[in-house]
Amino acid sequence: MKPKRLKRRIRFTFVLLLLLTQVLLFWYLSPFFSPAENRRFGAFTDTLFRAEVSSSTINLHYILSDPSLAGIEDYPVTLGSVCLPDRTAHLSLCENRRKILSSFSKKKLNKANQITLDVLLFDLETEEMEGSCSILAEVLGPSLGVQSQLPILLSEYAFRTRQDVLDYLQLLREIPEYFDQIIAYEREKSRQGVFMNDKAAQGIIDQCTSFLLDPQNHYLQKLFEKNLSSCGLFSEEEQKVCLDTHQKLIKNCVLPSYQALIEALTDLMGTGTNEGGLAHYPGGKAYYRYLVRALTGCDDSPAELLLRLKEQLSCDCHQITELLSAEPSLALLLDQTSLAFSTPEEMLLDLQEAITEDFPALEGIDYEVKYVDESLEKYLSPAFYLTPPVDTQSPNTIYINRSSNMSQLELYTTLAHEGFPGHLYQSVSFSRTDAPLIRHLYTPSGYAEGWATYVESYAYGYAGRNLSDDLQSAFSIQWLNRSIHLCLYSILDIAIHDQGWLFEDAVTFLGSFGVTDTDTIAKIYQYIVETPGNYLKYYVGYLNFMSLKEEAEELQKDKFSTMEFHRDLMEIGAAPFPVVRSYLFLR
Repeated sequence: MKPKRLKRRIRFTFVLLLLLTQVLLFWYLSPFFSPAENRRFGAFTDTLFRAEVSSSTINLHYILSDPSLAGIEDYPVTLGSVCLPDRTAHLSLCENRRKILSSFSKKKLNKANQITLDVLLFDLETEEMEGSCSILAEVLGPSLGVQSQLPILLSEYAFRTRQDVLDYLQLLREIPEYFDQIIAYEREKSRQGVFMNDKAAQGIIDQCTSFLLDPQNHYLQKLFEKNLSSCGLFSEEEQKVCLDTHQKLIKNCVLPSYQALIEALTDLMGTGTNEGGLAHYPGGKAYYRYLVRALTGCDDSPAELLLRLKEQLSCDCHQITELLSAEPSLALLLDQTSLAFSTPEEMLLDLQEAITEDFPALEGIDYEVKYVDESLEKYLSPAFYLTPPVDTQSPNTIYINRSSNMSQLELYTTLAHEGFPGHLYQSVSFSRTDAPLIRHLYTPSGYAEGWATYVESYAYGYAGRNLSDDLQSAFSIQWLNRSIHLCLYSILDIAIHDQGWLFEDAVTFLGSFGVTDTDTIAKIYQYIVETPGNYLKYYVGYLNFMSLKEEAEELQKDKFSTMEFHRDLMEIGAAPFPVVRSYLFLR
């Protein structure tokens, strides 16, 4: 009997192994999933990531604390390049990229790689648009230009290793050549008749002049000394050598570059004759349509967006009218927005507690609040968040611009936008999904800024959650007011750059909404001229998240959960909205 039992066991084991082998073969050969295809796609995206992230050392440093984790052992220290557009070469690169992407079978990829493939295809389609690779692209600007962002990126350049310090010093050496490329680019724009108007040029000149104040005690030198000392990587003697080197580079490379930019822009003043938007340049409308798709991460044309914006404007105005009609005394409470917080840190702690009912918990996040240096206050946003490296998810730094003089409610909702559950929360959540590294280079601004604006609407409710019903209603009106302002500016963005509205048109339009101060309107108009598509990132992005939520509520009805909706969004991660939608409702 024993031999027979043994034979049965052998036979059973053999059958089990055969079944297991068939399952594994099916797994490998199945048309629905292929480890080999996933490996091939992963190899491609890893190679693409290494090539693109290495083109700028600052990007590399801010995305990865340890480049070797991505197989990057050696890299050129560079600020990147500013080159004149070559559309033929650009389209050739697009064609090659399309051939590669079309070689992958989407159904054989796992979900993470399918999302990545769709993200890359959306970006490719955007780059193939008529208006891509245009001389109308601008790298300078009083608020969002390279010359205003570079000092912040340098001042926050973390020294984790000795090589980081060497890279930082080398980047300072690269600034003269980089600024020379920018100057050459602006001169070519002038030659082609598409240089910025004098107001924009003067704003950049003023910003650069402010940066050059007090060259003997420049704030970059002070910050470098502080960061060098605190990193603990060098002896006192080595620190002295680094400090001396840094001071010489500031004197001989950095400050002269900013002075050269001032002189070049001063020389070009008067050559930019267009006081209006992109619609008044040859190819301007096509470039704007490309820009809108690239920035917002959605397929809608400017005309379609304009219709959606007008619908939202009507809806928000109707809601405010209803609230004030029901309780006219609310108008008297709108200025009573004092909150029981004395510091930004207290506000951030309160926000972390308040969001737990609507957003998935995110534990173990360290962050710091810093203030913009006085020399840059006039030219930077009221607040902003610096994204940490993917592999460390820290440091998380929120900058506040004290010159903005925000009210307590404005600061609270701004910290929600930048911190919890805004940029900081979304950035760390995405990093924790272990998405392919290439995804961190293809995040549409419309998703990032749209999410931060979307959660602001929650923050007005959080701020008033422990207050009287009347104050809560007043806070709701405050949010509707902000929504209306963003909507009006977004409508102006499209009207100025796609329809060719001039200043007089903006005066008439805003006047119909009670905005009659021409100096204020002139500032709004000029800002939109200088930053085409910028308001759309925030507001069109916000509207897309609202549309996704409304669709989810309609589909799931009583089963809808705000918490689960937000969890699903975080799991999909930052992506163009058509991609987000397709995976959000994939069941």
